[in-house]
Amino acid sequence: MRRPPFNPYIAVVIGVITVSASAVLVKLADQAPAGIIATYRLLFAVIIMLPLVLLKYRNEFRLISKRDWLLSTLAGFFLALHFILWFESLNYTSVASSVVLVTLQPIFAFLGTYFFFKERFSAGAVISMIIALMGSFIINWGDLQISGTALFGNMLALLGAIMITIYFLSGQRVRRNLSLVTYTFIVYSASTVTLIIYNLVLQNPFFGYPSDHWWIFLALAIFPTFFGHTLFNWALKWLSTSTISMGIVLEPVGASILAYFVLGEVVTWPQLLGGTIVIFGLLLFIVSTSRKKKVTISKKGSKT
Repeated sequence: MRRPPFNPYIAVVIGVITVSASAVLVKLADQAPAGIIATYRLLFAVIIMLPLVLLKYRNEFRLISKRDWLLSTLAGFFLALHFILWFESLNYTSVASSVVLVTLQPIFAFLGTYFFFKERFSAGAVISMIIALMGSFIINWGDLQISGTALFGNMLALLGAIMITIYFLSGQRVRRNLSLVTYTFIVYSASTVTLIIYNLVLQNPFFGYPSDHWWIFLALAIFPTFFGHTLFNWALKWLSTSTISMGIVLEPVGASILAYFVLGEVVTWPQLLGGTIVIFGLLLFIVSTSRKKKVTISKKGSKT
């Protein structure tokens, strides 16, 4: 394998920083509904990708099966639900609580693979899941002491984590057949259409927002999307999935620091304690599941 053009670990660091800014940017666009913020984030991303898709990937669309079209569209639908629920949660709870709870997505993902694909868990994975869930309970308990609306926001964030899990599971098999650019373009386009319909139903205005909001919408499309998730996908060529996952788990730390300096949000003791426990549980979970995969692969190799 050829050497990467630059250090992939630096790419992960940049990715974590840019993804961490997502929640803060959403909070700053406080005069726009969650559905509108999500719509413009994905719409601008689609517009930016369009020239590349037309120049290099347009022929690939002719080869896509009906099943892959359906699953990609379904993934876009659930991605839209994820953004609606997560962005809406930030109207009720803090950046720290919301981002930590959304970061529980790996646990929901493995629960999904257990029920739908019959994947087994190691004892370490089960223990780490329990630890992470204990941390989330501490966060919810602490936020309940502050206000009932904070707890409502936390529930929306958890639902957002479930939706992003279904999004990943829906597109899991499609990604084997399509390039990253083609798949992402279809998903973002389907998600944008879903969000436009959602806003039309709720009669959310598409225009009339302050000028700085439009820069925020564009920033959301560029930084968390392309300099965040795209860099993670690029780094996967040289780094393991567990390494990338560990970097992503640190997103709540970066988001909380940015929220403190930009929004003046102070992390409470239950949020700090619960968040630390969640991150520890998730890191333990990633290590235990990655070890399990290595053992499984080595056993298969010994049989051949």
